[in-house]
Amino acid sequence: MTRSRPAVPMILAFLTFMASAAGAEDAPKDNITAVRDENGRYYTADDVPTFKIAEDGTVDWLTYSGFRRYHSECHVCHGPEGEGSSYAPALKTSAINMDYYDFVDVVTNGRKKVNAAENSVMPAFGENVNVMCYLDDIYVYLKARGADALPRGRPAKKEAKSDAIKEAETACLGHE
Repeated sequence: MTRSRPAVPMILAFLTFMASAAGAEDAPKDNITAVRDENGRYYTADDVPTFKIAEDGTVDWLTYSGFRRYHSECHVCHGPEGEGSSYAPALKTSAINMDYYDFVDVVTNGRKKVNAAENSVMPAFGENVNVMCYLDDIYVYLKARGADALPRGRPAKKEAKSDAIKEAETACLGHE
């Protein structure tokens, strides 16, 4: 019996080490930091769209556009600046905590949660070009708000819209 006692701390130390090593593999990925720029669009190391805000407060075009698009299509239910309302939840943290592809799926296809505790319906916006053509814009705007990198209100300074962004917008909206 006395021989097993010294082994207990060793076993606990080993299990703690293994748990922390496993946790390191499951550590959340950086969903915020821009590591590359592609014609005015910024991406994380995992190629997920993100925002870029300069030290002087200048925001990238998509964040600025996202502010405009969010307030034309989303704020009626989800409240100004992604803060939520009594009608629908805050979205600013969704862009941080939710997987990008899940975010796209919910906006595109909608979601319905009906049970004893809640009754919420997010309509599908998959056929609304005013949302779908600017979905990344809305996402990066909400991500900037959720990261507390962007204060409430219209961004005062913005980068110019790149030619690539103009071309993508024109193609998505069906203009020539």
